[in-house]
Amino acid sequence: MKLVSWNVNGLRAALKKDFAGVFGRLNADVFCVQETKMQPGQAEFAPAGYHGYLFSAERKGYSGVAVWAKREPLSVRRGIGRPEFDCEGRALTLEFERFYLVDVYAPNSQDQLARLAYRMAWEDALRAYLQALDAQKPVVLCGDMNVAHEDIDLKNPGPNRGTPGFSDEERAKLDALLAAGFTDSFRHLYPQRAGVYSWWSMRFRARERNAGWRIDYFLVSDRLAPAVTEAEILMDIPGSDHCPVTLELAL
Repeated sequence: MKLVSWNVNGLRAALKKDFAGVFGRLNADVFCVQETKMQPGQAEFAPAGYHGYLFSAERKGYSGVAVWAKREPLSVRRGIGRPEFDCEGRALTLEFERFYLVDVYAPNSQDQLARLAYRMAWEDALRAYLQALDAQKPVVLCGDMNVAHEDIDLKNPGPNRGTPGFSDEERAKLDALLAAGFTDSFRHLYPQRAGVYSWWSMRFRARERNAGWRIDYFLVSDRLAPAVTEAEILMDIPGSDHCPVTLELAL
């Protein structure tokens, strides 16, 4: 089974940049996107052979997640049951026979860590939500987690330490999530691979210089880790300030 996750930085904009072509070429069983920045009906994308699901923020042009799956899920859940987060359209859960898929777009802590308290509360609520799902069946979590975990996960860790996406607080919450029974699929397969990133600032020719951050993930319940056969970061695919990440599971 092949799964893809991509922060498209606006689905309507991505559709003008060959999103449909990339979608077709990757031929995923499940394709997840984040930061759709749209309301239902604002864009038409209904690929043949897929069931599509959208969860939008109440605020127009902001946040939002979507999933397309070849197999119809047993159930679909929008949000994590917390109105203060669900109003921003940050999580979409599809239940399949063997696992839950959770597509998330984590809040950005913003300049000066102005939104760090909100982010910390989100992290605790998400972890509790995932643990409750994991008690029922394994979980595959994907999306833009808005945090680089270790020094190896960004080009310039020293100058960025303490900044949004690389604060001690955000990194500690990812530590806590992994300790709660989840595995970072990319690091599971490639523990020492450096220079592989999923997001680049749109300033200072960052992508051209590969001055990037790995902030997009596939995490799996620990008991699914043996089924992970591949995890890739497709750095050569343009169309957003992020690139797609993939997961292949032998299920």
